[in-house]
Amino acid sequence: MDADPIDLGGYEGPPVRIVDVEGAEDSLPLAKARNDAAASATGDLLVFLDIDCIPSPSLVASYRQALGREDGCFMGEVRYLAIVPPAGEPLDMAKLDRLSSRHVAKSAPPTANYVIEPDHGELWGLSFALTHAAFDRAGGFDERFDGYGGEETDFAMSLKRADIPLYRLANACAYHQYHPIHIPPLQHFDSILSNAERFREKHGRWCMDYWLGQFAEKGLIEWSTATDRIVRLRQPTADEVASSCAPDGTLYS
Repeated sequence: MDADPIDLGGYEGPPVRIVDVEGAEDSLPLAKARNDAAASATGDLLVFLDIDCIPSPSLVASYRQALGREDGCFMGEVRYLAIVPPAGEPLDMAKLDRLSSRHVAKSAPPTANYVIEPDHGELWGLSFALTHAAFDRAGGFDERFDGYGGEETDFAMSLKRADIPLYRLANACAYHQYHPIHIPPLQHFDSILSNAERFREKHGRWCMDYWLGQFAEKGLIEWSTATDRIVRLRQPTADEVASSCAPDGTLYS
């Protein structure tokens, strides 16, 4: 999704194929990027992993084993690191485990095998896997969700409509590398509003309520869970966007 070319000079890991995704220079065409990645994949298993996540050595094997037993969408655990591992050094997975923590709002993974997740709204886009056939059956991601926000919750509803169950999986951990975050994410203000409205129009309810509430509290919009629309009052200022950057060490909102 970057305008700049990627240089893999000196890379010696598993085979990598880069797929360029067209989009606005200041946007993140996440739905289209995921669809293009799936379309270019030649295998029967699709693993979606955010770029800032480090897969544990057992992640792919655990996803493959589970999908060999059940037709569904599986989510592995994602643990948050307060550090960025030094580039070029061998990864110490035991150390990453010690230095990482679970998101307080997420359920613990099962200790073995997998368990059903009854709420498709719990789909977490940082790490999940399903078969290529199931992805196609769900219809992929809706590319009308342009930019950041809402596209994975919409995809979760597509999984539900296609009767594709959601599971939490053991032994498929990924480690989210530390980077500064914004609370609320004012840098994605426009796309969050547009995608929230699109979700409401499509599903009859709001998503990203937490962020919309924070935008309303700041006087940027008029909105409540009972309303049918968002009234845009003003754009966040550059100073407001900058000040929304959370203190160093904040792992998640």
